[in-house]
Amino acid sequence: MHILVFAGSLRKESVNKKLATVISGKLDVLGAEVDFADFREFDMPLFDGDLEASDGIPAGTQELASRITAADAIVIVSPEYNYGVPGPLKNAIDWLSRIRPYPTIGKICFLASAAPSLVGGARGLIALRPALSFMGLWLSGDSFSLAQANKAFNDDGGLNDGDLDKMLDGMLDRFVKVAGSAQTI
Repeated sequence: MHILVFAGSLRKESVNKKLATVISGKLDVLGAEVDFADFREFDMPLFDGDLEASDGIPAGTQELASRITAADAIVIVSPEYNYGVPGPLKNAIDWLSRIRPYPTIGKICFLASAAPSLVGGARGLIALRPALSFMGLWLSGDSFSLAQANKAFNDDGGLNDGDLDKMLDGMLDRFVKVAGSAQTI
């Protein structure tokens, strides 16, 4: 199974990138072929219908669409900006929505977030779900929010909290099983 994993953050030292790295490692252990992408690979201008009419779909959007199409499933680790979806990620979704058929149709998606707050970015994931559902993604019932993420990682890059680490293992195991069974449909 081929799974695209990326953090919807542009910061080099983003806690969401750190969590995406942890998730990628866990998916690898579960036998998945992981395509770990840096969101900076998908550079695209702000969505503008006039720009689309004159220049078409940006190369960064086309690359993201290609990587999504090649994947059997997707993991998005998203920061929460002001209780919502971060601008760069929402912009990517807006551009992707201009491609027909949507490259996201029928893909299983696991959402995760990390934030220094006490709710770990959960509100941003709630705000992200409608746009992704609209584009045909099948969203996992599980999602993982890592609270106080600025203190949550050990020196090896793993999670400090063993209980949270086991919970994430269980969620990802279910995700891989569901995504694998969806391939046979």
